[in-house]
Amino acid sequence: MTHPNPMEEAPGGSPARLRWYHGVSRAQWLVLVIACATWIFDSYDAQIFNVTRTDILADVLHLRPGDAAIKFWGEMFLGIYLIGGAIGGSYFGSLADRIGRRPTMIITILIYTTFSGLTCLAQSGWQVAALRFVVAMGTAGAWAVGASFVAEVFSARSRAQAGAIFHSTSNIGTALASLVGMAVGTNWRLAYLLGVVPVVMVFWVRACVQESPSWKEQADKVGSQPRGNFKDLLLVRPWAPRALLGMCLAAVGIGTYWCITVGGQDLVQDFLIRHGVTAAAARPRAQFAYGFLINGGGFLGAIAFGPLAHWLGRRRAFGAVMLGGMFIVPVTWYLPQNYGQLLCLLPLYGFLTFGFHAGFAFYFPELFPTHLRGTGTGFCFNGGRLLAAVVLGFSGWLKSRPGLDLRQAVCILALFYLAGLVCLWFLPETKGEKLAEMT
Repeated sequence: MTHPNPMEEAPGGSPARLRWYHGVSRAQWLVLVIACATWIFDSYDAQIFNVTRTDILADVLHLRPGDAAIKFWGEMFLGIYLIGGAIGGSYFGSLADRIGRRPTMIITILIYTTFSGLTCLAQSGWQVAALRFVVAMGTAGAWAVGASFVAEVFSARSRAQAGAIFHSTSNIGTALASLVGMAVGTNWRLAYLLGVVPVVMVFWVRACVQESPSWKEQADKVGSQPRGNFKDLLLVRPWAPRALLGMCLAAVGIGTYWCITVGGQDLVQDFLIRHGVTAAAARPRAQFAYGFLINGGGFLGAIAFGPLAHWLGRRRAFGAVMLGGMFIVPVTWYLPQNYGQLLCLLPLYGFLTFGFHAGFAFYFPELFPTHLRGTGTGFCFNGGRLLAAVVLGFSGWLKSRPGLDLRQAVCILALFYLAGLVCLWFLPETKGEKLAEMT
């Protein structure tokens, strides 16, 4: 027998008439705040490579800062990062189903902070690649745990907004990485050393966070029966089709994010150079444009996606924003005639190319029962990273073609949004469903 969530009803009014945050308890806010803090520093560790990759790759690979090979190897190193995320996210998502959300969150924080800090000691390309691989395992695992945790403690009325807030805080991590990148200049080692600071969150989680009630109830119910089993996830209907389609949907989102949203920094620099700005002057301006305008628009898009999904439904919200992303790409890079016009479009560019990612944080947990929620969520999002690594390899090849303009390459990559629409066609709508009813 399942227990009703007290958040579903409130004295003196219908839930439909309440704001999503009405009735949210202190314990629920605490889970959301800690999950957000974890994801902020996750994102810092993910993005600091993008911000510093010209310097770090030139140093460890012994290349000149303007060498065209840096762009190619940058995409390859990001591909390695995504592969590490795919493995770590899937494993730690499953571990969270087996041993609990709280202990797994602690383990993942320790992993990504430790190995991010160790990157400051790297002397060669293979060392950086290995360290980034392990950092990715920790950051991806922390996301899977955080998304499941937040989804389980919030009701159907509040889940989309809480999940969107959780995922949108990644943009704070991106802005932080941009600020640090501008502050340290070419001293990239210091930027990675700062990545060890979030280890203090381990003590916060240990002292303040209680285990998810849904997970404890499920653990008591099934006893020694298997939880977090990939065989159940991938061979049992309806979970198997949902897992595979969710993974493909995430691959579209993650692949286009790294190639198109994050690639906006290179596109801004390319725009400035084509308009007569020197490469040295263009670089900090491109970092600012990406870190605060594109990233700021992405933050607003992610925050807005929760209410949009609550209003339209999950599938329609994803579809609408993906279509918008496909059209904003050529508009942004071909229509502006000067830098001021480009700056006006960049927030909308970030809004439409990144905003729908917030939906992964609440849609994927809604697709699976409690004993498979962390496993399924981690598999979808982080299996998507593995497929996205292929997209990155294609992106690196496409962007390095001598006869192809960078803008043309990004417009071709925007066609991947169509694959996301195909995935949505076959996935179920979960708007308004209680997680307890899906166990």
